[in-house]
Amino acid sequence: MKRQFIDITMNNKFGLLCDNRYLGHVIEQFSHENPGRIRHLYTTIQERYGDRFSLFSPREATIEDIEAVHSSFYLEQIREHAVLSDPYSYDRDTYLMEDSFVTAQLAAGGCLQIADAVMSGELDHGFALIRPPGHHAEPGRGMGFCILNNIGITAKYLRKKYRMNRILIVDFDVHHGNGTQEVFYDSNEVLVISLHQLGLFPFTGTPQEVGKDKGVGYTINVPVFPQFGDCEYTFLLGRLLQSVVEQYMPQIILVSAGFDGHRDDTISATLLSTQWYGTVTTMLRQYARESCDNRLIFLLEGGYNPVSLEVSILATLESFLAPEAPRVGVMYSERADRLLKDHPLREYWTL
Repeated sequence: MKRQFIDITMNNKFGLLCDNRYLGHVIEQFSHENPGRIRHLYTTIQERYGDRFSLFSPREATIEDIEAVHSSFYLEQIREHAVLSDPYSYDRDTYLMEDSFVTAQLAAGGCLQIADAVMSGELDHGFALIRPPGHHAEPGRGMGFCILNNIGITAKYLRKKYRMNRILIVDFDVHHGNGTQEVFYDSNEVLVISLHQLGLFPFTGTPQEVGKDKGVGYTINVPVFPQFGDCEYTFLLGRLLQSVVEQYMPQIILVSAGFDGHRDDTISATLLSTQWYGTVTTMLRQYARESCDNRLIFLLEGGYNPVSLEVSILATLESFLAPEAPRVGVMYSERADRLLKDHPLREYWTL
């Protein structure tokens, strides 16, 4: 493991994982998901924060790690399509090229690296600043810019290596994490909460999708309306986390951190501000402190306006580095509350 150890002057132990090899997944044709999303951000972080936290470099996830989530047939499809002349031969949105699979292995492996550091106590909180994203990747199929399901692979790894059986996944990307949902839909050892804009790709994630078999009640979907912003999102997450975290008592919180709900990201119609991403980070830090010995890991998902993505991630980093703050205040939102009044989650959790 390659690391740069840096003196941490604050009580919370925070680490960031980034690597220029994540820029290697790229084609000449246009795609919203491209290295320009994070290239300038990497430079900014090194210039502004280089002496404030530990920097980690990734290892590759092993095939065994990956096949805990994905089928061997799917992995063979990736290899076959990655060498074809048409980068969109596999999927109309998810391009594949020669370096795609190894870059995806580094993305998943970087998350496992951060997970090990958190579980060992070296870190309290970590942020894997990776690409390509992962939450749309299903066990047998990549889609929506996603090749490997990074958060799914991380949760499976934590279950196997550390025998964890109460893992909370929070997904605030503006798109529903259909792949993550599918991986854990029949499990009561991983609770998946997703807030996402109604009517967007991949057109899944209805409130009625609650899990199956042992997993009934362990999938919570809250599709929100376009034009929802800071107040509505903070109310919804505040209500859900306050109630569900206290009942579930997770051993770790994993976050599919998508920044494409920002008001300046044209891929969506929600109106989240830059500072909201700092606010939700503070909120999640508080619940991690109260329920699971601070163990909290963010994994980068979406965010396709490089400017709003950068400032939102910087707000997130400032929140991670700040001293402990008072509990985030949650203002009532009537139109957000209406989404919870008859929500199926009330059959399984007390709100």
